[in-house]
Amino acid sequence: MRRYRAAWALPIAAAPIKNASITLDHGRIVSVGSASSSSSAASKDHIDLGSAVVLPGLVNAHTHLELSLLRGRIAPTESMPKWVEEVLSSEGGTDIETRTAIESSIVELRRHGTALVGDISNTLTTVEPLKRASLSAVVFHELLGFNSSEPDAQASSAVDATNLSSDVEGVRVSVAAHAPYSVSPKLFQALRRKLSAKYPMAPITVHLAESAEELVFLNDGGGPWRQLLERRGAWNPSWEPPGCSPVEFLKRVGWLDPSVIVVHGVQLSSQDLLELSASGVTLVTCPRSNVWTGAGPPPIKRFIESGVRLAVGTDSLASVPDLNLFAELARLRELSPDVPASSLLMSATIEGARALRWEDEFGTIEPGKSADLITVALPESVSDVEEYLVCGIGASDITWLEDVG
Repeated sequence: MRRYRAAWALPIAAAPIKNASITLDHGRIVSVGSASSSSSAASKDHIDLGSAVVLPGLVNAHTHLELSLLRGRIAPTESMPKWVEEVLSSEGGTDIETRTAIESSIVELRRHGTALVGDISNTLTTVEPLKRASLSAVVFHELLGFNSSEPDAQASSAVDATNLSSDVEGVRVSVAAHAPYSVSPKLFQALRRKLSAKYPMAPITVHLAESAEELVFLNDGGGPWRQLLERRGAWNPSWEPPGCSPVEFLKRVGWLDPSVIVVHGVQLSSQDLLELSASGVTLVTCPRSNVWTGAGPPPIKRFIESGVRLAVGTDSLASVPDLNLFAELARLRELSPDVPASSLLMSATIEGARALRWEDEFGTIEPGKSADLITVALPESVSDVEEYLVCGIGASDITWLEDVG
C-alpha cells in the first residue's frame, strides 16, 4: 500500500482537495481526502509530491492513430473536403513505418497524461500496439461504403471482430460509421442492428456535422462531398438526399441514443444540440483539428449551454501538431472564457470515460477505481488549480503517480 501527499487532488467527482492524501493498493484507489496537518507520523508514511496536483489520467475520446505517419505532411486548409482529398492522395509508408509511427504516438499519448483513448481505425492495425502498451483503449473499426453492394455482409464482418466484454482489460473493439456523406443509410442501419444484437449498449461513433459542406450534401445531395465521391468512383446514383439536419438523419437510421458518440458537431444548430442532449448522446469536440481542417472553431459555449454530454479529443496527427489533451483544454478555454474550468476538466476525464463505457475504471479519483493517476507540477502561487490546468500543460510537468516512489 502506498500513501501520497500532494498540495492538491482533483477527484473530478468532488471539489478540489487542498493538502490531499491519496492511498493506492495493487493498482487500485483506496482513499482520497484531506491529509492530517499535524501528524508527523503520518507524514513519514506518505510519499510527498510537494507542490503538485493529482488527477485522473485523461481520456482522449477521439484519435486516428493510423494516420500518425502523416504528421506535418498535410497543411492546414480552409476547406475540409480539400483536406480529406489531401489525406487520401498522400503517399503511405511501409508497414514498419506505419507501425513505428503508431507506437510513437501511443508513447506520446501516455507522456501527455492520457490513460484511456477512443481510437478510430480502418484496418485495426492499432489494436496490437495498444495491447502491448500501458494505455487502455476502445478501438472503433470504422466502415466506409456510400455505394456498398452488400451492407449486411459488410456490417457483419466488422461486428464479428468486436470485443467489448466487461472482463476485457486494455483494449476493447467496437465499430464506427465514418460520416453521412461516406456511409449509406442501409449500412448505418445494418451496422447498428448487428452490433446491438451482440452488445446492446456498446459505444458506437460517427463523425457528424463537421463541415458546412456536409449540411449542403444532406439537404440537396450536391456540393464538394458529392464531387469527391464521384471523382473516386464511390457515388451511388440511386441515393436520394434526405433533406434534413444531421441529427434528424441519425434519428432516421437509428443512431440516436446514449450509446452513440458523435464527433465534431461544428455545424450543429441549437435545436440539433438540444436533441442530442435529450437523447443522451455524447459529443466529442476536437477544437485544434477543426481549425486545421477548415471546419472552423467549434461553438463551445453553445455546446455547454445545450446540456449535451461533452468529451474532448485531439483527432489525428494529420491535423494537430501533437496529442496533448491539455493543449485542447487550453484551446477550449480560449474559445469559451466564461465556461467553468471544472466543466472543461470533466470533458477531458469522466465524460470521455462514460462515452467509452469505462467510467467504472477511469475518469475520477474514487475508491475501487484504477490507480491510473497523474500528477502535474504546480507553481507555489497557484490558488485556482482547475483554472491552471485548462491554460496549457506540457509533458515535462506531467508524471504518472505509479512512477513516483
